Amino acid sequence: MTQDSEWEPRLLGLLCKWCSYAGADLAGTGRKKYPANIRIIKVPCSGRIDPLLIVKALRLGFDGVLVSGCHPGDCHYQTGNYRARRRLAITRKFLEGMGVDPRRLRATWVSASESGKFVEVVSDLVKDLKEIGPNELFGGKKQPDAEKAKTGS
Repeated sequence: MTQDSEWEPRLLGLLCKWCSYAGADLAGTGRKKYPANIRIIKVPCSGRIDPLLIVKALRLGFDGVLVSGCHPGDCHYQTGNYRARRRLAITRKFLEGMGVDPRRLRATWVSASESGKFVEVVSDLVKDLKEIGPNELFGGKKQPDAEKAKTGS
């Protein structure tokens, strides 16, 4: 088997605990199928996500990052998702400046009752990441942590 046929994108999901995480949880309890490529971190609000966390995820070998929060106007903290939207626009420009394809970062708004939308978003992003290919920002290493462990550095 070739390396390309074995490769599966690694996706980090930063999900608002009030809406998007609940939507992901509903997808799981409803036994809806979506790619197992995503690793989820529950955050208090999408507006609290530090852009450096996104950069660090890509540096550690994730092929893409999904940021998902409440729909605009429905934020538990009133304006958190508006703040997230502004920060993510700037982060996308920053990533472009670093030579990272901005399609590796996706922002969506998923409510607690939209498990189907969550499944669709994850499936679409994984499909798009397969087209883009592995994250080559740091020498094309798919799993820098494993490589670091082998060399002992």
